[in-house]
Amino acid sequence: MQSSSAHGVSESQKSSSMDRTGGCCDERIRLLAVLVPQQSLPNVPTFGFLFDIDGVLVRGKTPIPAAQKAFQKLVNSQGQFLVPVVFVTNAGNCLRQKKADQLSHILGVPPITIDILRETYPLLDMVDHDRRPKVLHLPAVELPKIEAVVLFGEPVRWETNLQLIIDVLLTGGCPGKPHHQASHPHIPVLACNMDLMWMAEAQSPRFGHGTFMVCLENIYKKITGKELKYEALMGKPSELTYQYAEYLIRMQAAQRHWKKPIQTLYAIGDNLMTDIYGANLYNRYLEEKNSRKGSKGRIQAKVAAGTRSATISQDDEINHTWQNELAPATVTNCRSVLVCTGVYNPHTEVPSDTRESITETVFHGHRDFRFDPALVEPDHIVPDVDAAVDLIYQLENFAPNQDTRTF
Repeated sequence: MQSSSAHGVSESQKSSSMDRTGGCCDERIRLLAVLVPQQSLPNVPTFGFLFDIDGVLVRGKTPIPAAQKAFQKLVNSQGQFLVPVVFVTNAGNCLRQKKADQLSHILGVPPITIDILRETYPLLDMVDHDRRPKVLHLPAVELPKIEAVVLFGEPVRWETNLQLIIDVLLTGGCPGKPHHQASHPHIPVLACNMDLMWMAEAQSPRFGHGTFMVCLENIYKKITGKELKYEALMGKPSELTYQYAEYLIRMQAAQRHWKKPIQTLYAIGDNLMTDIYGANLYNRYLEEKNSRKGSKGRIQAKVAAGTRSATISQDDEINHTWQNELAPATVTNCRSVLVCTGVYNPHTEVPSDTRESITETVFHGHRDFRFDPALVEPDHIVPDVDAAVDLIYQLENFAPNQDTRTF
């Protein structure tokens, strides 16, 4: 990859818009304690927590009171978690320029941000009359061809980002040149954070990056008559996100020298279409994986016993290295827990006709994820994250150390 356009690191964030994509991670989740090794506890957990942040622990920059109560039960007086905990959020939680610097370090090349595109080709950004160039001039330098577009989070100026991303796609990565229809299929587009909406301090959900993606997809289709294609979709509800979260849970358990394997993940979120869908999708993946493992074991037993007809398919023999590393056969299920302090509203989500199910609600998930009613049915619904922790401790018969921390 020679260069990439990352709209998520494009515009300088204003302080009033830093809650979701530009806020300081330490400030937003100040409730969280830092993990340090400790001696083993008398009650060793065999489960882990996957916490969403927005609408579960905080609303914008304001901590939810129930989160403070919950963490008193999760953290001891030394600030150490009593159970493995991972925070799974689609929010960026860092300044956009910092994200650009991270990409530059990882890829070995500086990414081309929307800001760089605007400075190089000032005639492309014409929606806001106040930002139009006063003096027209040709670009002093030509940027290298853009090889891919990476979408991280909702931008500040949607009109600028939509216009310039479309320019990149319709010119095959050379936005200084005229549009040409021959650029389809377009250069690769990778996107994370598919949340249509998210919950801040306002009484109703706010537009998320998923809404921006809807705009981009429809503009592209309106202009070209073709669908915008994604090379990859990352973040919740994708399975890879949960596989990595499980990997981090196991690493935490290993750091604490907890010998019992982690068997169950509890994913706590406020959004049916990302948190609940993703947790249930991952649970389905775990069930299918364990089923395949059982079938393979029976076949291998038959082979060992000399049953000539027993065979193992080529697919079963393929070793996906990253899957084996991130998700070995320890966790057997992932349970979804829905809280009512964020996007989900129990008074509006339930159909008026009780004979109808949640299938009658509008699907707010991403276009490329198939709507399956079973995937948006939570295993448990609780008022808030404090009630979620109480419920899970009860389900697991887990008695935390009483030497807990007061915030």
